Amino acid sequence: MSDSLEKLLDLLDLEQIEVTMFRGRSPKERVQRVFGGQVAGQALVAAGRTVPADRPVHSLHAYFIRPGDPAVPIIYTVERVRDGRTFTTRRVSAIQHGKTIFTLSASFQQPEQGLEHQAAMPAVPRPEDVERSIDRLERLLGGPVAAEQRDSPIELRHVGPLSVEAMRDPSLRTAHNNVWLRVVGSLPDDPLLHVCLMTYVSDLTMLDTVLLRHGCAWADGQTSGASLDHAMWFHRPFRADRWLLYAQETPVAAGGRGLAWGQVFTESGELVVSVVQEGLIRIAGSPAGGSPEPA
Repeated sequence: MSDSLEKLLDLLDLEQIEVTMFRGRSPKERVQRVFGGQVAGQALVAAGRTVPADRPVHSLHAYFIRPGDPAVPIIYTVERVRDGRTFTTRRVSAIQHGKTIFTLSASFQQPEQGLEHQAAMPAVPRPEDVERSIDRLERLLGGPVAAEQRDSPIELRHVGPLSVEAMRDPSLRTAHNNVWLRVVGSLPDDPLLHVCLMTYVSDLTMLDTVLLRHGCAWADGQTSGASLDHAMWFHRPFRADRWLLYAQETPVAAGGRGLAWGQVFTESGELVVSVVQEGLIRIAGSPAGGSPEPA
């Protein structure tokens, strides 16, 4: 197991300080605020540790309320909303400096049999036939990226254009963003760990989908953004250390906000996760330009 993957797994291994209270930390990186996927993943870990192992999570709904401070721990408090015969509901609040920065509601269900159907996976090249996104990005930028990006335990392979490419070439603008992804390394068989890692990863590229549509990029010096809310539905078991296709699309952007949805497929074509996210996106020079933080 690589050092970067060990650090990520350690990040998701919360310290339990009370029966329904947990402490999480952030990596020692030079960032202004905590990555949203980290807070969502840690909150789901906290919720899951108060639920029997035979009841996997089937949905979560989250709101990003304030930017997280990476310099101090995050306290996660879990409310036991309901423990039913087949469903269990938990509500989690993430707290820093005495204020709530994030809330998550999660529902867990005892496995059942029923009707089954799904959308078809998009026709895309296999992951082994797609160049690593980090290599493409370094070539586009003409030099190495930050060590945290180069050594990331999450491997991404964009099938279509990167936002930097769409910024330079208007003909590449698109409302679709297909990305092969996986955790690099072998993971334990804990199902909760795999869904928490997917929750972490799901926040990496969703707002990029909105930028692709408009030819903007985080690296253009004018575009800033922040996640506002995030919802996920887990349909079938999967492994985060095997290739997954994250098929994303943006149907609308308005009011300084952009919406994107995504479907996650296994290599064999099984639809395992659905995701919807709305984010705040601001362009310098616009009436609301400047800080990307929600008020």
